[in-house]
Amino acid sequence: MSLTTCTIHFAARTDKTVYVSSALMKSLQLTGTKPVTLKMGSKAVSAPVKIVKKDGNHLYVPVSVKNQLLLPRNGTCMAVSNGPREIQLGPLVGILTNASTANSAQPFGTRSQLLKDYIRPGSQKSFSFAFMPSDVNWSAETVVGYFPTASGWVRKTVPLPDVIYNRLSSRKAEKSLSIENFKERFVRRGIPIFNWSFFDKSDVYTLLDVDKEAMKHVPESHLNPSPERVREMLEKHRFVYLKPTAGSLGIGIYRLTYHPQRGYFVRFRKGGKNALYRFPQFSSLMNLINARSGRLRNYVVQQGIRLIEIDSCPIDFRFHLHKNGQNQWVVAGIGAKKAGKGSVTTHVKNGGQIMTPEQVLDRVFGSKADAILTNAKQVTVKLAESLEKHSRHLLGELGFDIGIDQNEQIWMFEANSKPGRSIFKHPSLKSQGKTSLGLIFEHSLYLGKFRARREA
Repeated sequence: MSLTTCTIHFAARTDKTVYVSSALMKSLQLTGTKPVTLKMGSKAVSAPVKIVKKDGNHLYVPVSVKNQLLLPRNGTCMAVSNGPREIQLGPLVGILTNASTANSAQPFGTRSQLLKDYIRPGSQKSFSFAFMPSDVNWSAETVVGYFPTASGWVRKTVPLPDVIYNRLSSRKAEKSLSIENFKERFVRRGIPIFNWSFFDKSDVYTLLDVDKEAMKHVPESHLNPSPERVREMLEKHRFVYLKPTAGSLGIGIYRLTYHPQRGYFVRFRKGGKNALYRFPQFSSLMNLINARSGRLRNYVVQQGIRLIEIDSCPIDFRFHLHKNGQNQWVVAGIGAKKAGKGSVTTHVKNGGQIMTPEQVLDRVFGSKADAILTNAKQVTVKLAESLEKHSRHLLGELGFDIGIDQNEQIWMFEANSKPGRSIFKHPSLKSQGKTSLGLIFEHSLYLGKFRARREA
């Protein structure tokens, strides 16, 4: 297998002959002048070939072949050969998404700019596009893809892609049988999809439960707890969190605290503000929670951890991990999140503040800061490897909410299979944000089998 970049030129000729520069023939280790098979995504065309003496890697494709392959543009892309008579162009990378309020300028509504950010790293050496489930034509094995250009988004029909990065943003839609079947149709055709779906908290605990080393970093947690279980956890740990299993952004979370002499306290978000209530009786506490959230169905009770603090405000961390071009987990970015005064979470929308991990750890641990951060990175990579090992589907990106306690113990509170990117808005983390986007493209190359021989 040989991999290189090449420049595609469209030739206004009626015959099917493909002209290949001698340099490209050498780069792809192609031999002879017998017909070659040109591939892009799910399409393939056999065409006669002629060699031209020209510096650089060039490929001259007649319009008839261009139309059969549904090549979306000329210019630079990558080329890989799996044998002496085959050239695969691409990669064709599809980003699966959805839209609520859309128009021609923003076909994916408010998500349009984010999708441009995902596409940008591979724009000069791949065919990367965004699409929605309704854009796929299964009988023709094509998809209408949206390509960002300098003048706006352009719709073009292309073959089914080499690889799909799943960024569907609706938990409810993704759990539907129709979307599940839709994704399975790609898998049956051998087209890999990474970031299959959102995690529920129950998914994470189930996947990690068989790994004793990983579970050392997970606070004691119980799904669908009874009131008796909540009381037991409070008496054991003195404070706990109640979290919706399918929650995000800190919505619906309660922090419960028990003081034997003073009673029970609960913090939560109410009407855009932080609320704090005290109850002398446990039953009164549960009455409030039941009135607001039902009977704790689809909730998890989790041991509270005394996190490191700055200005008496708890700190946790978002570790953003990716699989790279060698199929290895790497930490792309880390943001520290300082809780707002009286907030039950560290989310920015609830008054939290983003900082760099160095700012926090240097202040809290001094000379030990570097060693603690290195250890935390190693722990998150091991957690990612464990989740991947026990998952039925491909994972390529994970966001971990990590805590560090006063004893330097590393704790994992949440694992997100479609992590947000809010930490990268911090000025000191923007370069890490670019690294993260680049790794998405690198891993797409790997899954799409655009790999050099040494990486195979």
